[in-house]
Formats: sequence, structure tokens, C-alpha cells
Amino acid sequence: MHTVTREDQTIVPSKIVCAGRNYVAHIAELGNEVPAEPVIFLKPNSALSEQLRADGEDIHYEGEISFLLKNGKLDAVGFGLDLTRRAVQTSLKKQGLPWERAKAFDGSAVFSRFVRFDGNTENLRLELWIDGQLAQQGGTPLMLFKPAQLLASIQSFMSLNDGDILMTGTPEGVGPVRQGASYCGRIYAGDSLLVEHSWIAI
Repeated sequence: MHTVTREDQTIVPSKIVCAGRNYVAHIAELGNEVPAEPVIFLKPNSALSEQLRADGEDIHYEGEISFLLKNGKLDAVGFGLDLTRRAVQTSLKKQGLPWERAKAFDGSAVFSRFVRFDGNTENLRLELWIDGQLAQQGGTPLMLFKPAQLLASIQSFMSLNDGDILMTGTPEGVGPVRQGASYCGRIYAGDSLLVEHSWIAI
């Protein structure tokens, strides 16, 4: 089983629960409709990876504020990359089919370590820097559905285990993963840096 780290503790998530279409500007850049309720999909434990892979395919990065769950609550926060096979996803969407081939493949979920926070999600924000250039930024004020709303919606139909991960959607600025490029994800509470992590795409 694949693991993530919460501060100095190793965690084995049973699943990763993801919110799609949660930032209006990102919805617009992909030409999607604004949803009336949260769009939810899953990644399995086997999607977890410590490495960011370009794989020579049309794989796009999507930086996200992510949470480790414990006792049904948001326990710790980290930076996550939801990797997407964009051409595959586009084809599936046109056919009205599920997204798993585009979203749940091995290596499609990459995370920083997770850190405990004060529980206030209102001022959380992310930045993704690629080769020293700011590529994505966004935060909870821009989300259609806030973290607590996402959690309540998910819990209305699905059991969540300790160590499961919630990914809250990506802001605009997604693009292809480039082999050899440097990616640095950061999570802030207001102006205070909570956690950051860097990867070189292989």
C-alpha cells in the first residue's frame, strides 16, 4: 500500500476523494458548465506516488489544496497534484463516460507532506511555481464549494476512513507536465507559509 506523511507520521490512505469543477475560472478554461452540486470522483491508493512523471503523454498538472481526514474531520493540510490525462478525459466527457482512465491511473496523485493547522479554512490558498514562474494560485474564497461543504456532501453518501485524502479542486492555469521541469507547490494560511514541496518531473 502507498503512503503519505503527516508531519513525522506515515499514513496509508484507503482512497483519495476529489472535487472537480470547483473554481469558476478553471471551469471556463476547460469549457465546462458550472455545477449545481459538487462534482466528486475517486482515486485509489495505487494512484499515490512520490514522483511526478511526465510519461511522454498528454498529462496535465492540477495543483490543489488537499486535506488528510481523521474522525470525519479535516485534520491536516497539504499541497496535492491531481494529474490528468487530458486528451483521454476530453474523449470520455464527450461520450458521457466516467473519468477513471484519465484520473485514477497509477502515479496520478502526488502530495507534499501534510501539516496540522488551526482548522480555519477561510484563508487557505495555494501557489504552484514551475521553473520559477507562478503558474497557479487560488484559495478557498474562490471555491464554489468550501471544504466543509465538500466534506458534508461526500459524507452524505460515502464512508470516509481515517487517513483518507480530500482534494478540493484546482484553479485556472493547468497545463502539461514537462519532463525536467521544476514544480514547487505551496500552501499558505493568509501570508503564513504552512508547507511547500518541490518535484522535478521525470
